[in-house]
Amino acid sequence: MRPMLAIVNVAAGNGRAKKLAPDAIARLRGFGLSVDVIETKGPGDATQIARDAVARGQRELIAVGGDGTSFEVLNGLSSQLGATDPRERVSLGFLPLGTGNSFLRDFGSGSVEQSVNALRSRRKRACDAIKLSYDGGLLHFLNLLSFGFVADVGAVTNRRFKFLGASGYGLGVIAMLAQLRSRPVKMRLDGGALWEQDVTFVSINNSRFTGGNMQMAPYADTSDGELDVVICGKMTRTTLLETFPKIFRGHHVHHHAVTSSRAKAIELFEEAPIDLMIDGEVLRARPLRVEVVPAALDVWV
Repeated sequence: MRPMLAIVNVAAGNGRAKKLAPDAIARLRGFGLSVDVIETKGPGDATQIARDAVARGQRELIAVGGDGTSFEVLNGLSSQLGATDPRERVSLGFLPLGTGNSFLRDFGSGSVEQSVNALRSRRKRACDAIKLSYDGGLLHFLNLLSFGFVADVGAVTNRRFKFLGASGYGLGVIAMLAQLRSRPVKMRLDGGALWEQDVTFVSINNSRFTGGNMQMAPYADTSDGELDVVICGKMTRTTLLETFPKIFRGHHVHHHAVTSSRAKAIELFEEAPIDLMIDGEVLRARPLRVEVVPAALDVWV
């Protein structure tokens, strides 16, 4: 049997992944798992490593880092996503050693111990993915896409507070409150009527958690073949500040300004590029279509 391939993002967690990965991988080997290791050399390298590995026939990989590492690795697996032949399906495991590890929180504590136990016991499940079509191409990801206030917060957090981990996101919220504004959005869900509204933010979710332990989409299910769309309409600074803490329990969705829907595909009609927060990373682009890829891959969780 071909060894699993661990892709280690040496920059994840400000170098934490590079420091701790050898011990975590040694534990896996101690349980009898055969694991090869390749370290990244720069941004985007994990995608190319995964793409080359898949082209060589690799089907079992481990993302060693945070949500950003998983995002890069997943985009290297895009040619195999949605495969139904068991021989062609890819399986992705995780060693959460980065700054943010939101995706794994849907399945438990999100700890290294949880991931090691899943890999050791070969415990895995089918998982949906999200595909974004934008003016620059295609991207795939596991967690969510957000724009508006949430993306603004993500951008400032990455610039100024990322070294604080999940707690830095709260500081990002406070920092961006002074610049709070609503923006017009046009979109269509599953080919229905054109929907137009001024919003504070829109979040399109595959999983429940973001920013560590915030439940952006408390009812999302990574294997239901649908996306949870959370739309926050106009809010004042005071109202947003009062409502934000409720996100940790997912109760923000009960505010009258917040609506939730489910869809398999969302068309977006932006006239110019905007900031998009995708699994903790910020991309400036003009989004065209967001859709679910049902049972895209198997994940060890």
